[in-house]
Amino acid sequence: MSIANRVRVEDVTLLSDDWYVLRKTTFSFQRSDGSWQRQSRETYDRGNGATILLYDPDRRTVILTRQFRYPAFVNGHDDLLIETPAGLLDNAGPEARIRAETEEETGFRVRDVRQVFDAFMSPGSVTERLHFFVGEYAPGDRTSAGGGNEDEGEDIAVLEVTIDDALAMIRSGEIRDGKTIMLLYYAALNLFR
Repeated sequence: MSIANRVRVEDVTLLSDDWYVLRKTTFSFQRSDGSWQRQSRETYDRGNGATILLYDPDRRTVILTRQFRYPAFVNGHDDLLIETPAGLLDNAGPEARIRAETEEETGFRVRDVRQVFDAFMSPGSVTERLHFFVGEYAPGDRTSAGGGNEDEGEDIAVLEVTIDDALAMIRSGEIRDGKTIMLLYYAALNLFR
């Protein structure tokens, strides 16, 4: 179902084009009763991304990363954030990008990957659409230490934990990253029966 005929963009103002792009848009939206309502929204465009959960079904383990995230810190999270490997697409296809990002962050060369869904993570203000992947790994698939790209400010630690420990880390609040929680619950329901 298309809603393009219910949106009339009236004005777009560029507010910032530093790290990513922030715009203020004034538009009219046709409500369900047929009336038009004028609205204004700011949208943060950082590009689309991809994330992956590496899992070993035989050993019942997953690979996660731990790194500093300033937005989480400034909002009261006084610790490193535990996450699944992820990155922006940067004009690449989702599968190609997640393969490169995974090796850069974790040191694991990804064999087979499978996209399981995609989602808008914060659609009230952020335009990003995130592609979610899973992929099996084995200890021998690690070709380097990983750690991320220092030029991008990355200082990433790699964690290998059991799926049961990862789920317990969600319950205890150690894991608070939305994409990671989604992939771990997907894995609990579909990959580790």
